[in-house]
Parts: sequence; C-alpha cells; structure tokens
Amino acid sequence: MTVQALVVLGGTGFVGSHLLPRLARDGHRITVLTRNREQHRALAVTPGVRLVNADVHDMDRLRAAFAGADAVINLVGILNSQGRQTFQRVHVELTGKVIEACRAAGVARLHQMSSLKAGQGLSEYLKTRGEAEARVRQSGLDWTIYQPSVIFGDGDGLVGRFAKILKMTPVLPLARVQAKMAPTWVGDVVEAIARCVAGEAPSYPRSFELYGPEVLTLGAIVAAIRDAAGLHTRILPLPDALGRLQAQVAELLPGKPFSLDNFRSLRTDSVGKTDGYAALGIVPQPFTPWLPRLVGGLPRQRRLDAARRHAR
Repeated sequence: MTVQALVVLGGTGFVGSHLLPRLARDGHRITVLTRNREQHRALAVTPGVRLVNADVHDMDRLRAAFAGADAVINLVGILNSQGRQTFQRVHVELTGKVIEACRAAGVARLHQMSSLKAGQGLSEYLKTRGEAEARVRQSGLDWTIYQPSVIFGDGDGLVGRFAKILKMTPVLPLARVQAKMAPTWVGDVVEAIARCVAGEAPSYPRSFELYGPEVLTLGAIVAAIRDAAGLHTRILPLPDALGRLQAQVAELLPGKPFSLDNFRSLRTDSVGKTDGYAALGIVPQPFTPWLPRLVGGLPRQRRLDAARRHAR
C-alpha cells in the first residue's frame, strides 16, 4: 500500500472522527479542513493528522489546500440537515467546487460520501445527494461514491438522539414506524473507505451501497433502543396525516428535532440491493448487539481514548 497525502472535508463530524484514526493507521498524511480548528483539537492527537482553518466554500482556499494531494475525501453534508433546503443546495454547490478545485490542483482521485437511495424519493435530502452524485459521475475524475444506510456508532445521531428523547417522555409519538432501514456500523463504513483509499477495491469509478445485515422498521429500531436502555416508554405509531403535522410543528422547535424533509425521507426505505461490503471483503456488523454499549457511557470520552491509543 502506498502512503498518500489526503485532504478531508467534513473530517470533524461523526464519520470523520472515526475515519481519521483508521486512515492514520495506514500511515497516510491527512489534512482536515475545518472552520475552527480550536474546537476540534482532540482530533489533532491522531498521528499524521493536521487540522487547517479554511472556508471550504472559498475556491482559492480549496485549490491551495488540494495542491500536492493524492486524493480528496468529501464527507460534507452526510448528516440530515433537518430539512433546511438552502443547506441541501449548498451541499450540491460545494460538491461542484470540490470537483473544480481537484481539477485545478491536479488531483485525480475523489472519494464522495453520499446516501443510500440518493436521487430517489420526495425528500430534498435524497434529491440533492443524487444531484451531487451526478456531478461527481460526470466530473472525469477517478471517483468512488459511498452510499450508506443510516449509520450507527459512538456519537451517532440515531441511537443517541432517540435514547435522549425516550428518557424525557413516558409516551413517544412516532411517525413512519413502518419505514425500513438497514443500519450500518460506522466502523464498517470507515473500513470501506480505507480499503478504497488503499486501492484494495475493485476498479473505479465505482459506487458502493453500504448497509447492515439487519433490516428493521423504524418502530423496531426505537423499541430496541428503549429496551437496551432499560426504559418503559410507550411508542405511539402515528398515521401519516398526524406524522406530517408532527414534522411541521417540530420544525418550529429549537434545533428542529424532526422536519418535513425527515418525514419525506422516511417514505423511501433505506435498504440496499447491491452488497458493497461483500465486494470489499467486509462482513458488516449487525445493529442490535451494539445497543447495550451505545446507550451507556460517554462516546466522546471513548473516542478520545481511542485517539490517544493511536498516538502512542
């Protein structure tokens, strides 16, 4: 395997915080572009990782940051933006800027994070992921696109969010309980990326659907989180009319815990058809055995401990 100079956008987020130590294990030199490096100093203890303040929407800054890189990894926008359509459009525009900066800097290799069912369904989230994918596919670069189902793991927005909500209320009204997902462990996602970066993947350009071995409804997922946390919260399934109303009301709350675009996303099952993990020689982890670990403890502290172990 050849050690590479990598530039990572979105490296301070959930997936990025797991990916950086994995790439560092392979000895790569990693530059992470961030709006505020001081807020993410804990990541800097990972060997080979350098955090650089940069506005990723500034083309001149992107070109300068990409100069001399072997590959760019774009993780920006992998989290659901709570239905803010302007944010979704920015994701597409940023992908275009990343492609342009790669060309200008002479970087031929691009790794792009997307989403399972990108371009399908009614949600702006999936629609714009599909548009961003189209730009990558038409870029002329050597690209790899990663299409994960909902991702779980230490510090995720799935188990952690529902565990907190379930602790706060005796009854949880839940929209789209029948929506199907195949949750995938963040460790498997980052392993897939690391293997593609190392050149262990089949020929590229290529996209990989990344999904776990358990297909569960949203209702079953929330119930499993509740049970693992030892709670007794009643889950109240909502018909679509009330689920839509719930989303409209939740959009007005601080932090927008649920949105109309979330509701629309749930109308498209996040279940794959082509096993990307099999193509990469990865046996994916199931969701439910992880729950006892994920509902207890402090994920941030576990991530810090893991980073320190890599630094030794």
